[in-house]
Amino acid sequence: MKISMAGRTALITGGSKGLGYAMGQKFAEAGADVALAARTETEVMAAAETIQSTTGQTVKGYVCDVADATSLLNLHKAVSEDFKTIDILINNAGFAKAGAFESITDAEWQYDFDLKLMAAVRLTRLVFPAMKANRWGRIINMLNTLAKTPAKGSAPTSVTRAAGMALTKVLAGEGAAHNVLVNALNIGRIESDQIVRAHQASGANDTLKDFIAAAGQSLPMGRLGYADECASLACLLCSDAGGYISGTAINVDGNLSPAL
Repeated sequence: MKISMAGRTALITGGSKGLGYAMGQKFAEAGADVALAARTETEVMAAAETIQSTTGQTVKGYVCDVADATSLLNLHKAVSEDFKTIDILINNAGFAKAGAFESITDAEWQYDFDLKLMAAVRLTRLVFPAMKANRWGRIINMLNTLAKTPAKGSAPTSVTRAAGMALTKVLAGEGAAHNVLVNALNIGRIESDQIVRAHQASGANDTLKDFIAAAGQSLPMGRLGYADECASLACLLCSDAGGYISGTAINVDGNLSPAL
């Protein structure tokens, strides 16, 4: 099956590395133009340049702190001016922060909500009207498996991700009649820049390759997932080939989660 995203424009937050970068690459390979947003200018510009040079699509980088409402407004304005329409939104920015409940301060709770939930709320609110008017839109909220199966010591990230799953269902219901499809991907353990940082922080003498292999040994499939595997599913959901899939949260975790 050949998936085409020709003529579409995708906005991906957290787009300079890991899953965001992989989705940007996959979408551009399928014919979409891509706007990548991230906090670090050098990284997001380099990512955009690399994807554009390897795919021939128009790919631009934008500096944005998604936890800041004004920064999101500026991002939407800039991308809309450059690309005219935003057909696809991937709410991907964020990182996992977890700890014992009593150790989490009000400020940490608030930042987690702003970074993960409110960023998706605010950016979706900006793109939703035009998607409905155009009778075509795709939104994916990138979550994790804790959204379905929160565990002790998993706050605040499990709580904000669960809220993101509820948001996904609300938006899918409101977008369905307008051909605006909204889904979530609940990500498990994936090879990404987070694993690279963990290897660096560990001070271990083993190579990154060995560190990654060891990290995946206890998982059901005996390995970590690949960012490209997640990107392939996102590409399907954001294409016309996925035109009847909406309002669902799909685990991309190699059967790690006990929840369907």
